[in-house]
Amino acid sequence: MDYRKIVYTIGEEEQGKTVLTFLKARGYSSRVLGALKRNPYGITIGKKRVNVSKQLKKGDLLTVRVANRESQVAAGGQLRPLALPLSVLFEDEDVLVVDKPPFMPTHPSAGNRDHTLANAVAYYMQERGREFVFRPIHRLDKNTSGLILLGKNAHSAGVLGEDLKQKRIARSYLAVLRGTLPQDEGTIDAPIARVPGSAIARRIDPAGSRAVTHYRVLAEKNGYTLTRLWLETGRTHQIRVHMAYLGAPVAGDFLYGSEEALLARQALHSETLRFTQPVSGERLFFRCPLPEDLQNLLKEKEIPYETADI
Repeated sequence: MDYRKIVYTIGEEEQGKTVLTFLKARGYSSRVLGALKRNPYGITIGKKRVNVSKQLKKGDLLTVRVANRESQVAAGGQLRPLALPLSVLFEDEDVLVVDKPPFMPTHPSAGNRDHTLANAVAYYMQERGREFVFRPIHRLDKNTSGLILLGKNAHSAGVLGEDLKQKRIARSYLAVLRGTLPQDEGTIDAPIARVPGSAIARRIDPAGSRAVTHYRVLAEKNGYTLTRLWLETGRTHQIRVHMAYLGAPVAGDFLYGSEEALLARQALHSETLRFTQPVSGERLFFRCPLPEDLQNLLKEKEIPYETADI
């Protein structure tokens, strides 16, 4: 079985703690701990299997083996590996950072079980002889390009999922807007809910879920605005709904009021990603420049694009 082996050297400060206390402090969820306890080689010290109630001693080599394989079912069927375009920016034993192209859904749905990022990543891992479950920490709309973070095992995905919930993962986006914003920097704090009768569209609604977006204008010209945005919350279509609410919809976003015909998609790109490696604790940063179609839009509208201002 394919598994992630993690070895901890117990220091003086951990001496006397139980295995359970030690692992919980490092983000091991109840589900992962349950799987480790069921695996005869899941938790060992030296070569001996140990119970989670065992007290640790200084110098112990505590080893956990997190299985990578789980039931892989998506959209009512088996996830099919497909040789699709995939740009991997970073990979280690726990995480995968990819640049999702536009026009590719993040995961399968009832109407589209193939040609998704999940299918592409499944193929990438299959070609490397690795068992894999698709565990995106966050998602992007089909026509939004840019960075997506994936957990490669149940433990890393659980830690990163909690980090996202606790706002310890920082993401920024670039958007080309049709129109201008009321000020150069600002925050939109406006609740978002589903439009009644629609399975897709969202709207500002006092009864909706709280949604907070921060923005900074980078450049304006010819009726367009290049804007960097940061999400404090992660509602569906949040940036698109908030920009339309301010009267400057994302260019190419026909769903929320843009009449821009120069693009076949909304001009929205997931540009940067900052997170903590779930096992080593190292802080990691990634940046993905604008794809060619958005760069061409900026050139056509004579809008400067400076990559250093992050």
